[in-house]
Amino acid sequence: MSLKHAVLAALLEGEASGYDLAKLFDVSVADFWAATPQQLYRELERLSEAGLIAARVVQQERRPNKRMFTLTEAGRRDLVAYTAHPPRPTAVRDELMVQVQACDEGDTAAVRAHVRERMEHARAKLARYGRMRERLLDGRDEDVYLREADRVGPYLTLLRGIAFEEENVRWGERALTILAEREAARG
Repeated sequence: MSLKHAVLAALLEGEASGYDLAKLFDVSVADFWAATPQQLYRELERLSEAGLIAARVVQQERRPNKRMFTLTEAGRRDLVAYTAHPPRPTAVRDELMVQVQACDEGDTAAVRAHVRERMEHARAKLARYGRMRERLLDGRDEDVYLREADRVGPYLTLLRGIAFEEENVRWGERALTILAEREAARG
């Protein structure tokens, strides 16, 4: 997947400025795609030049003018074509896993601390995702939301993010238990 399609998909939510998209990527798209604000602004320029999004300038009195972006019909067609192609398998690059792989010869105490940090990060994301879920549901139960919502894609990706972070916590708990048991057995 490219940043291009992540931006086009984000614009399905409606018109947004580059700043709005940066916040969206930081909060609601972060469970499956990360991008820096600089990357987003460069991609917005490319997408605009390609005619996949349209930009309009909003005049502001006390702040610099801002550009608002919307998806064009060409952008929608691009998303349709993109969703028809099978995705590439996920490629995981996780530095913590390399450290865990080497922990028997490395600094096991440091690795345990890194695992705990990962778990805390996962718990913080779960708390944020829980708030996002509550905002999306807006007092409705999940079945009602899924029947009535105009779009379910954001909810489904949120569920995937929740499952991912819950698994990070479960794995971290198991890894810490195993490392502690091994340390105790070695005396």
